[in-house]
Amino acid sequence: MTPTPSTARSLGEQWPQLCALQPIYSALVKEFVIDVPASPLIDDAQSPSQEAVEQATAWLQQVDVQIQVHQLRQFLQTTPLANEASLRDLLTHHLHKEVKASSDRDKIDFLLVQYFSLCAPSGLEDSDLDLEYVAQVLEPALGPQEPKLPIWLTTLETLMQSAAKCRRLSELLHSGVLEQGRKLKMQSADRYYDPSAMVAFARFSFLMRRIFFRLMHEDLNAILDGLRELEKRGVNSLDCRRAQFSADEPTTRLRMICQSWKVMFHAEYSSGQPLRMLVDLRAAVDEALQGAGAKKPAARAAAASPKSPSGGKRS
Repeated sequence: MTPTPSTARSLGEQWPQLCALQPIYSALVKEFVIDVPASPLIDDAQSPSQEAVEQATAWLQQVDVQIQVHQLRQFLQTTPLANEASLRDLLTHHLHKEVKASSDRDKIDFLLVQYFSLCAPSGLEDSDLDLEYVAQVLEPALGPQEPKLPIWLTTLETLMQSAAKCRRLSELLHSGVLEQGRKLKMQSADRYYDPSAMVAFARFSFLMRRIFFRLMHEDLNAILDGLRELEKRGVNSLDCRRAQFSADEPTTRLRMICQSWKVMFHAEYSSGQPLRMLVDLRAAVDEALQGAGAKKPAARAAAASPKSPSGGKRS
């Protein structure tokens, strides 16, 4: 079902959604100190007039222009206002815009994945996440459809297979899979809004998020395990300049940084600077472990070698 323009919906259809979105948008304005006029008074008990609908819609659009996708993501992952109904209302609001900017596409893409994550049961295996299942979960937001991967999106399957083979976060970031997925999304233009394409992209983004978090947690745990092992070997600081830290960074501070990263990286996967720092920090810890391991055999060999005579006459 292709979303219809907002002008095709009756006032009675638009008004309940506008009433539902008003507290969410008011909270967004307060959270990010957005400079917009006060929201118009909205009462869902009243019969809406054309003027009231237009005023409420215009106010939401003013907020939309100033809210970036990363802010929407941060807000919806922390606010108690986020639930199945509110995510569906946000999706409907953006899908029914007559003119959609690239920022609207990015928000729709995020909202679809967030909606799917909320509605799909936990414990799903990757093999369960076929197009038919994803379309079924997204049906309340996108409507019923025959799930089929568009020919121009067959590359998504190749990208997902490549990502699934990655064993470290560095492999995923250097593979270019995330960048290629974003590029394909950008190049899709208006074709993105075909329901079958949105289902395919939602499946891709959800699986990429899954792979990203798995590798990210494995890297963080490997770093924390490595720091503990280094401390057992008497190493309490290491050279982390490659990760943009000091040449003599205390292991206690590195441990605190890793714990804070677990919270920060929960919000989004990307190829930004903090993730590069994480990848480089693991490489620095691995290098320190190898160096500490090489020193031990050398020390044991030195201790075991016979000492040369220190004096006295030979008989």
